[in-house]
Amino acid sequence: MGVTALSVGIDVGGTYTDLVAVDANGCVTTRKIPSTPSDQSEGVAVALQLLGGEPVSRFVHGTTVATNMLLERAGARVALVATAGFTDVLHLARQDRASLYDLSRHHPPPLVARDHTVGACERVVPEGVHIALTDEAIDSVVERVRTLAPDVVAISLLHSYVDATHEQVLATALRIAMPGLEVVLSSEVFPEIREYERTATTVAEAYLRPGVSRYLERLTVRAHSLGVPAPGVMTSGGGMRTVAQAARGAASLALSGPAGGVVGAAAALRAAGFLSALTVDIGGTSADVGLVLDGEPLVEPGGRVAGVPIALPRVLVETVSAGGGSIGWIDDGGALRVGPRSAGAVPGPAAFGRGGTLPTVTDAHVVLGHITASSFSGGVEMDVRAAHHAINDLARGLDADADRVARAMLDIADASVARALRRVSVERGVSPRECVLVPFGGGGPLHACGLADQLSIQTIFVPPHAGVLSALGLAITPERRERMISLLTHASALDRVALSAALTRASAGVADGVEWRRSWTARMRYVGQGHELDVAVHHGEDGAAIAERFAALHQQRNGFTLESRTEVIGIRHVAAGEAHRVSFSRDGLSAWDPERAVDDGRSFEALLAGPAVVTLAGATLRIAVGWTGQPHSTGGWLLTRDGNLP
Repeated sequence: MGVTALSVGIDVGGTYTDLVAVDANGCVTTRKIPSTPSDQSEGVAVALQLLGGEPVSRFVHGTTVATNMLLERAGARVALVATAGFTDVLHLARQDRASLYDLSRHHPPPLVARDHTVGACERVVPEGVHIALTDEAIDSVVERVRTLAPDVVAISLLHSYVDATHEQVLATALRIAMPGLEVVLSSEVFPEIREYERTATTVAEAYLRPGVSRYLERLTVRAHSLGVPAPGVMTSGGGMRTVAQAARGAASLALSGPAGGVVGAAAALRAAGFLSALTVDIGGTSADVGLVLDGEPLVEPGGRVAGVPIALPRVLVETVSAGGGSIGWIDDGGALRVGPRSAGAVPGPAAFGRGGTLPTVTDAHVVLGHITASSFSGGVEMDVRAAHHAINDLARGLDADADRVARAMLDIADASVARALRRVSVERGVSPRECVLVPFGGGGPLHACGLADQLSIQTIFVPPHAGVLSALGLAITPERRERMISLLTHASALDRVALSAALTRASAGVADGVEWRRSWTARMRYVGQGHELDVAVHHGEDGAAIAERFAALHQQRNGFTLESRTEVIGIRHVAAGEAHRVSFSRDGLSAWDPERAVDDGRSFEALLAGPAVVTLAGATLRIAVGWTGQPHSTGGWLLTRDGNLP
């Protein structure tokens, strides 16, 4: 790759850590090594060493540290300060059921217990201060927090998105009384309406910040020791932040890695000339599905991660427990189940030959002959005998043929992923039949045809570098900064001057003096609605223009419009730099990992009818009966149903 400095992306998954390096000409080099679950930074450092000391100009990281902390409930000890009389907001939540018809299911407990919630005697109402925050009230809060001895304090007071004075006064008092104490304010984390979502997001930030900061500090030290710059970190919203910014925005990293995959898929789709697609990233532990519209990942206001509401913007990603390491088992009723337990990286599937004995989805593929290479990525030698032994043990428990059980395991995994793909598309007014399916990750191309069959999708585009596409998305993603403000006014009240003033206020202090691409969205709804849609807005427009755009989007997503007035509840501003250039072409395949077979040496003109198996870099493509595959000019593969050839 010469002496040109590299832009490096590293994505840490449950089984593998993927590295992609892109040089100044857009040429790509990839590496894949086993993950180190005990300390992700260790595996990242090992991956960086594989670059052999080549100069690195930029290093972007996608991490599951924040997600794992939420899943394992391994975050900081947090005390919450809320307005007196409203301290149960996290427990009351939205008063909806975890499952409509299963009364035994419950939402996960909040990250802060009741006895760690402190009421502040103050009250701000829409008209102004109703109960002033006195010195006595401040002293009471400080003493109660001191008694709790938390690692972090989260402050979320009523209507602080409009007037943050009380939050700021309490924060100052706490920092003076307890020097070094981390204090997180809702007016800084998420200054928008909705008390519950704002409080839950602020608590999540406080819960995650110390652990994420420690991890990023370790990673920065390891990177510097290798002569690599401090990492940028992918956010859930699909942009990169510096390590310092990421450490102060831990809650925005909850979907760091999966967001990189959708960003990489969107870039490959644009190069191939496709606009709308469903994406599916199947790794060792889970499958992440997403949606690309008009060539860009769909970004939504937020949602739950590991049962925790985080209202910050995120690339639409839904995760299901259906990865290559998902374990097959028999339930109490004698039925075959797959997941959610996973063999992970250690010991991994039986086929990895690392001591794993439980039957996994990967073992099922080996038994059925879908994985034919003698070794997996990262130098893992394939143990065919162990895979057969694991599936045979499961088959005996079901009194069934091993091949039949293996096929059933794949069907179960496909059904789980297909349901998720329907949810991310149909619920947003998008027909899966009108989309291209983009599978990636180590297992995505193996399951592509089965998923397309279930969703009546006609075209599959397997992108170049499919096995490490999330890392590629990290390597090319631009730096991005954003800011939100609350507005809460009828659209009809916004003339051009008022709307431009709101856009300018949202832009204040965001990448000032930097020539970046800037965009604004207005969060809008019909009066009385409980949910909003994000609508693009530009300087020079008025409220009537964005109301018309909102109505068109509402019709597309929900199938109807209302005669009600529309209102704007907030404005979000995004400033983004330039994406790193990458070359999507078959000529660039020589830069791929030399350990893999390059598409079995097939020519660009060749048509390959299923059933067939193609070995890719870090992945395997299975072309099922009824499908035909052809190498694509981007370096990927295009699969179409027989009778629908291009």
